[in-house]
Amino acid sequence: MPKDKAETAAAERPLTGLDVEPAPLSEAMTQYYRKCDEKLGFVPNVLKAYSFDMAKLEAFVRMVDDLMLAPSGLSKLEREMIAVVVSSVNHCHYCLVSHGAAVRYHSGDPHLAETLVANYRAAALTDRQRAMLDFAWKITERPAEIGDEDREALRRAGFSDRDIWDVVLVAGFFNMSNRVASGVAMEPNVEYYGMAR
Repeated sequence: MPKDKAETAAAERPLTGLDVEPAPLSEAMTQYYRKCDEKLGFVPNVLKAYSFDMAKLEAFVRMVDDLMLAPSGLSKLEREMIAVVVSSVNHCHYCLVSHGAAVRYHSGDPHLAETLVANYRAAALTDRQRAMLDFAWKITERPAEIGDEDREALRRAGFSDRDIWDVVLVAGFFNMSNRVASGVAMEPNVEYYGMAR
């Protein structure tokens, strides 16, 4: 299928598998959408999906911005890598596409992003990154098995206890977000596919 037809077909897909009407945007969210459009060239579909309820949309935006952009011992790339690996465990189409694009952007390395999506263990990672992603995978797949030895492995890799808190929060948030995106059949923006390639 030619590129323009593929993009048109993707753009015509419903945003989610639910039929919920968006609410009027608050002034804060109007400004936020404008900022997304200026920075990315589009408004992420996850924001549009939450727009049926301004309280939920504003809470989601605050949490995402705090987890992914606020000062942390984790780099923005590391946080995006966690998002991709958690989403790989959960097979979350929306988050693999959107956060795979973010890994490409922050790393400048499409190969890294695609490998994380498929199998992070095959990626060329630092010891720190591997320990972080091993933890993210385990807390997603087998959370009841997380113990002191897992936190100690992160400490040995150079993470402070405050950093470990951020690893856990980012992994936990994306486990929730994956389930929401999959549960409502959220469709990724077609623009993500070509970003940072």
